[in-house]
Amino acid sequence: MSIIFDQHLEKNAANFVALSPVSFLERSAEVFSDLPAVIHGNRRYTWAQVRDRSARLAAALRAAGVERGSTVSVMLSNTPEMVEAHYAVPALNAVLNTLNTRLDAHLLAWQMNHCEASVLIADTEFSVTTALALEILKREFNREVLVIDVCDSEYQGTGERVGQQDYESWLNQFQPLAQLHGPADEWDAIAVSYTSGTTGDPKGVVTHHRGAYLNSVSNAVTWGMPNFSRYLWTLPMFHCNGWCFPWTVAMLGGVHICLRRVDATHILQAIADHKADHYCAAPIVHNLLIAAPEALRQQVTHPVKGMVAGAAPPASMIEGMAKLGFDITHVYGLTEVYGPASVAVKRSSWQAESLSEQTRLNGRQGVRYPMQEGMMLKDADSMVDLPADGETMGEIMFRGNVVMKGYLKNPAATAEAFRGGWFHTGDLAVLESDRYVKIKDRSKDVIISGGENISSIEVEDALYRHPSVVACAVVAKQDDKWGETPVAYVELQPDSQTTAQELIAHCKSLLAGYKAPKEIRFEVIPKTSTGKIQKFQLRQRVNQVVS
Repeated sequence: MSIIFDQHLEKNAANFVALSPVSFLERSAEVFSDLPAVIHGNRRYTWAQVRDRSARLAAALRAAGVERGSTVSVMLSNTPEMVEAHYAVPALNAVLNTLNTRLDAHLLAWQMNHCEASVLIADTEFSVTTALALEILKREFNREVLVIDVCDSEYQGTGERVGQQDYESWLNQFQPLAQLHGPADEWDAIAVSYTSGTTGDPKGVVTHHRGAYLNSVSNAVTWGMPNFSRYLWTLPMFHCNGWCFPWTVAMLGGVHICLRRVDATHILQAIADHKADHYCAAPIVHNLLIAAPEALRQQVTHPVKGMVAGAAPPASMIEGMAKLGFDITHVYGLTEVYGPASVAVKRSSWQAESLSEQTRLNGRQGVRYPMQEGMMLKDADSMVDLPADGETMGEIMFRGNVVMKGYLKNPAATAEAFRGGWFHTGDLAVLESDRYVKIKDRSKDVIISGGENISSIEVEDALYRHPSVVACAVVAKQDDKWGETPVAYVELQPDSQTTAQELIAHCKSLLAGYKAPKEIRFEVIPKTSTGKIQKFQLRQRVNQVVS
């Protein structure tokens, strides 16, 4: 039925523009043109210069045939070129594919073929792997791409050129586009990011302009980020497009402080030298800062806010960062929801609690992001909402604009992920009385021993409370009597003399006896390039039959 508010009130160019984070760059270049935008070693760019370089990159890509639906892959560290790719590629309504620089050549070739990349922009640091990936791409998939080399001024190695052109000379051949428009339809794809592929081929997560725009805004709102924030790139931009922070920083007219190498020395030095006030990292990176020499930590004399996500952060990490004076915000999410999509919002009343209780409260996965429409705890089979009793375990599910379009060329996986009208995360949690979510485990990581469910995260949290433990992971080992028993892989602080018996006793002092590890293995723990522990490798290792 027609109503009066439908009559003569159509969308037009004056009252409707498709949402896209490309507009953030145009605004900052317009109103903050003279302000700093990028710091990278000796290189400095203002927002006017970043806009000019991004518009030249867009012009170069357009001349190479990149258009709506084209895929541009990048194999880059956290450098200005990576920042520019996040503006230029979406401006052409093309799709950005950020490759994990730690992957092997076969997987890189598979991904570029799967997303049908036509251009690859690659840092010469990775030339050996890149060259092999391109060879495989041609030999096994009969696909060739235009390759552009980035010869970064801050790379001190001896990487070789493998592409047809150098990035800087390529950009200088073109005049910048007059306008970076973005898409006509905000539902258009902005990026395709690949999951880790721990079982079978990885899945290509396709995200859209609307979601990237809204989550960029949510980042700033969630964190209380002011205009002109100075953001340090400790989080790889290849991981979930840097959790949308390339666009958040542009929205705020802030400063991208680029960092090729992530270690305690470089992080703390960059924070001190450039007055970085915000950064994001996995728990393991925060632990590096906690363990850093006092002289390094004392260089930082201004307030710093850190965001932590990835694996559920151990209480010892949150407590340790609080003692350093860093204000840590805990977020939770997945590639399928653009990175962080929920946050442990800090309430003022928590400040009256003990440090231990504050740590517990801040360690929860929390509540949905401001622009995420739904986050519920449901029974995965019946899809019934579960009570906020802090005990009933169910699966975390999301719904809203900050959820992927789906998995590229994988309709079955997309349908399963969206079953019942919600995105299924696979993470098991409880909902506490204040409606904050607390993860108990991944569904595949719950250990069932003698009919009792043991949360591997709970056991790991106990281990992290021992001062000698720098990293740990708990997995299930098959057992004839109990079905499964918990085994802990542990990395110790240098020169530590802690024994397995001491660690088991420590766990028993904090947990019910049946939850304590039955075995401790002191071994190097496999991790992804973003610091997330690869439990699937440990599950395979712990159950290997030795002949």
